[in-house]
Amino acid sequence: MRIVRYPKTEDWTGLLQRPANDMSKVETRVRKILRAVKLGGDDVLRDLSRTIDKAEIDDLQVHVSEFEHAGKQVSKQLKEAINIAKANIENFHRVVCEKSEIIETFPGVTCWRRTVPIERVGLYVPAGSAPLFSTVLMLAIPAKLAGCREVMICTPPGPDGRVCDAILYTAKLCGVTKVFKLGGAQAIAAMAYGTPTVARVDKIFGPGNSFVTCAKQIVSKDVAIDMPAGPSEVAVLADESCEPAFVAADLLSQAEHGTDSQVLLVSSTESVIERVLEKVYEQLDSLPRRKVAARALEHSLAILVRTPDEAIELINNYAPEHLILALEKSESAAELIKNAGSVFIGNYSCESAGDYASGTNHTLPTGGFARSMSGISVDSFVKKITFQKLTPAGIRNLGPTIESMAMAEGLAAHSRAISIRREALDGV
Repeated sequence: MRIVRYPKTEDWTGLLQRPANDMSKVETRVRKILRAVKLGGDDVLRDLSRTIDKAEIDDLQVHVSEFEHAGKQVSKQLKEAINIAKANIENFHRVVCEKSEIIETFPGVTCWRRTVPIERVGLYVPAGSAPLFSTVLMLAIPAKLAGCREVMICTPPGPDGRVCDAILYTAKLCGVTKVFKLGGAQAIAAMAYGTPTVARVDKIFGPGNSFVTCAKQIVSKDVAIDMPAGPSEVAVLADESCEPAFVAADLLSQAEHGTDSQVLLVSSTESVIERVLEKVYEQLDSLPRRKVAARALEHSLAILVRTPDEAIELINNYAPEHLILALEKSESAAELIKNAGSVFIGNYSCESAGDYASGTNHTLPTGGFARSMSGISVDSFVKKITFQKLTPAGIRNLGPTIESMAMAEGLAAHSRAISIRREALDGV
């Protein structure tokens, strides 16, 4: 990790830029895949599975027997862990029925709002070197709590043509039995455009690699997506009260996600940075994914600032996906955070807890989008419909206001929609 000491405020924008990747080649390939799936359907999906995933897939959809087999393969210990995580996530995300309160905004004019679930949603669950069965929990649970009528999952198969047992077990546990053996941009294409086997969805959710992310952004012109999720990231704000070994472990837990991940350490005390970095490189050597983590550390930063207030300001400027406050006064600092996907307060609140089982969600805005976007919740799976009702008294009372505004905008037909009703009432 590169140490940056006392950067000037005017230099923060350049300093805090995420690692840049040339996406032009990726986008060219993704567009070809999307177009091929849109035109060729299931046959193209099988061809792409053969060439990209090296898997021969006859039936794209997972059968009941495969769910049963998966349930037998998952250990009792892992099942218990998944069940605990599921309960915690449900408790946090559980829908509190929103009362449709009717508001009389003006005499004779009433308005209200109703929450309606999105009917068909598609969840992308990454697999490959790290099958993320935890993502099933994070997406399927709020989808089911929201009341979505149809929930499907696409996840890459292994070379044997089978889906990860833990993913299938978790999917069934969450009530999702429509799972497809599809990964990458082709999975996004199938959910966005539909094929004879894979039904088109109304909104696509889930993290993924650069091909998945690029595909989601392209198809967002045709179907809604959750967010433009990019490489994972964490920022840790630490002072003398932190445990350096804890902070180092948190930084590495994100660095091991991928070579394009970024971690950020911010402190107003240089000795804190020195002690943490010493522990980072001690722990790095023992990681199974140390090569991946080491690459991520190459474009990660340890930033020394002058004051704790400046540290908070820098963090809000960065808008991290995950933020850990390893501070003596961590709770008061948390109140000052305006831009972050998810915040972890105190030395014992590790980011891994949010990734798996504390109850919050690990599908979060990256790349600075935490300035304007939220992580996944039940609200992500619903839409709000507004209603209004005007009585004859409402037309009489509010009509002149509407007419005046419509005519001022030069929209005579809008004004007439009111005046024709007022005239009808005058004739009664």
